[in-house]
Amino acid sequence: MRELEVLRVRGLRKQYGSGRKAVQANAGIDLDVARGEVVGLLGHNGAGKTTLVNQVVGLARPDAGSIRLAGVDAIAHPEKARRLASVQAQANVPITGLTPRVAVELVGRIRGGGRREVRWRTQDLLEALDLLPWADTPAEKVSGGVARLTAFAMAAVVPGRLVVLDEPTNDVDPVRRRLLWEQIRRLADAGAGVLLVTHNVREAERVVDSLVILDRGAVVAASTPSALTVGHRDTLVLELDTAPDEELRWPPGITAGPSHRLRATALVPSARAAELVRWAGAQVAAGRAERYALAPASLEDVYIDLVGPGAAPVLDLEEVG
Repeated sequence: MRELEVLRVRGLRKQYGSGRKAVQANAGIDLDVARGEVVGLLGHNGAGKTTLVNQVVGLARPDAGSIRLAGVDAIAHPEKARRLASVQAQANVPITGLTPRVAVELVGRIRGGGRREVRWRTQDLLEALDLLPWADTPAEKVSGGVARLTAFAMAAVVPGRLVVLDEPTNDVDPVRRRLLWEQIRRLADAGAGVLLVTHNVREAERVVDSLVILDRGAVVAASTPSALTVGHRDTLVLELDTAPDEELRWPPGITAGPSHRLRATALVPSARAAELVRWAGAQVAAGRAERYALAPASLEDVYIDLVGPGAAPVLDLEEVG
């Protein structure tokens, strides 16, 4: 294990059920997280993300493979692994009867932080996440977004060598999501290794150092965001907001991408940009579309190319834990 490596996963396999009902939740996963690094673990619901996290922190035992967390064999010594990691689970931690401030301070003390240090760090997190208006409000009276941010602060107040964040932005409003991304980056800059589990590709792109993309329990890509998008440098995304009851017909040679009821997209070669801008303008002029936008292909487009626009869950991991 390299000196800077916090997490090293090799050949991880986990199956639920047997026979025809067997589901391969993890199918030979390799994964590394180093100190000071944010690694994004991306995948649709059922891709195997939460099962992987549960094995890393000793809540589930793999069928095969190895996990070393800060040099500790996390499979042989799951209790040590749990002490070396701090986790924000996918579900909010129940803190009924406590206020956000008390909950964060309590976790900081349990994790071994000094009273003054924990109090200062708690105040810093509450301010940074714009939680002060609810800091002393009973938890049962705060919104889901405030509860989610409180759960993050509980994981970050005295962070472990590895910080695992499982869908940390769920229920969080756009303004505070930006504040949260800043705090995630700060955790890594302070020396922790961060494993960020998410399906929010566009937002994760701003903060991660590298990405691991899962599909049906297997790693289908692992690299930096720039390396993953290098194959799409000559590709643009054309997006149109279509008018109600209008059927859009793309020009010859253009294949439609993921579309919704009133929005249509396509990946197009940059060499045809001028032609397609004229075509899109004509659609707006004719009333078949209300607006259009042309932009470089993003990491989200790469992700959809890899896993497909209709990637269906193979397992409800929230149910199996």
